[in-house]
Amino acid sequence: MNSFRFMRVAACALLLTCSSVAVSQAQSISQALASAYDHAPDLQSALLSAKASAEGIVQAKAGALPTIGASISGNQSANLVGGNWTSGSSLTTGLSYNQTIYDNNRTAARVEAARAAAEVAEYQIRNTEQNVLLQVVQAYMSVLSGRDLVALRRDNITFFQAQLQSAQDRLDVGEGTRIDVAQAQARLAQGQAAYQAAVSTLQTSEATFQRLVGQRPQGLSTSHGYANLIPRSIDAAIAEAEIGHPAIMLAKASIRAAQAGSDAAQAAFGPTATVSGSLGSSWTGPSGGPRDGISASLGFQITIPIYAGGAIGSGVRQANLNQIKSEVDAMAAYDQIREAVISAWTGIQSADAQISAARAAVTSSNTVLDGVIQERDLGTATTLDVLNAQADLTSARETLINASNGKTIATFSLLSAMGRLTARDLGLPVQIKTAVPYTQAVEDVWQELRTVVVE
Repeated sequence: MNSFRFMRVAACALLLTCSSVAVSQAQSISQALASAYDHAPDLQSALLSAKASAEGIVQAKAGALPTIGASISGNQSANLVGGNWTSGSSLTTGLSYNQTIYDNNRTAARVEAARAAAEVAEYQIRNTEQNVLLQVVQAYMSVLSGRDLVALRRDNITFFQAQLQSAQDRLDVGEGTRIDVAQAQARLAQGQAAYQAAVSTLQTSEATFQRLVGQRPQGLSTSHGYANLIPRSIDAAIAEAEIGHPAIMLAKASIRAAQAGSDAAQAAFGPTATVSGSLGSSWTGPSGGPRDGISASLGFQITIPIYAGGAIGSGVRQANLNQIKSEVDAMAAYDQIREAVISAWTGIQSADAQISAARAAVTSSNTVLDGVIQERDLGTATTLDVLNAQADLTSARETLINASNGKTIATFSLLSAMGRLTARDLGLPVQIKTAVPYTQAVEDVWQELRTVVVE
């Protein structure tokens, strides 16, 4: 018994020493989130997709802008006539100009659809950002709780080893039974298996952490200052989520894009007017000829669709269906966000209750274990009673670890459900990933005349 108490004190001292080392090399949740934000391939992919979507605005605008081209062609010929060689050459240059001056506002609708699509892609960055950061928190807490469980189950093995030795000692002096020894051996084997399972789970969690963050987990800590971002009531949380969650904003932008697509499809029934012009020169050699000179032309064309095999009507119906679908998707997004907020909110409340209950259980189980050990030493309790009391204490401690882990995850899940699990809201020391500057740059450019730097 005294040797067991000494081992418990030594283990506590070792844990305190390890804790002090970890604190000196602490990797806070904020640091892990910032590293993941800079590292995450999914976030970089979403940013590139948003920049690619912004190019759709330029392409849509091109429908109302002129196209200008230049051409040059030449020819060299040789002929043998009556034993005499004759040769000649020609050179033709030209400029062409084409522009749609009216298309029943079809181009304007396409530009609006492209802008809405770029906005959708921008909100998709924010959605991806939230998903990535929440995954980091889950991996962070998984490593932290995994290490706590490994330490707890390692202590369990030490305890069971001490109980096995104690049972063997009592058997050797005739005060115990082989049953006590067998029961202690069985619990030791179970404890070792549980420890190995915890180690395997921890290794997987650490690998996930490194994949997301780009670094191995060092000294982790549960402390963070983000709980102050949570409103005081669930109604306030729902209201905030419905106003600013990226999924909600994405759904609204999708409705705009679908409406513009419907307008563009309707405009296909209207007339289209284009103007075209050309300017050219020609030269023939070696002495020139009647074709030499400069020519110019200017014309226009008005086209009115009469019958297109049903393609235009089908396009309108398809666009209208897509518009209805976008509105249905928006309603579903509202419901999903509301459900996520309620789930995370109740998760925090449940975790608080579990933590209080687990703390009480740990305190009482500690008292029970000490009492049962004393009763066993006095002969009024058995080794099995001690082993069962230790199992109850271990279960209570594991519940406390899992509940504490669950509360932290639920807190960040609520921030995510509210749309506030972003680098800007969390104040992370990173450069915010956004395609807005790129979109503004390509909107204000005459493509092919000036260039936009792709970063």
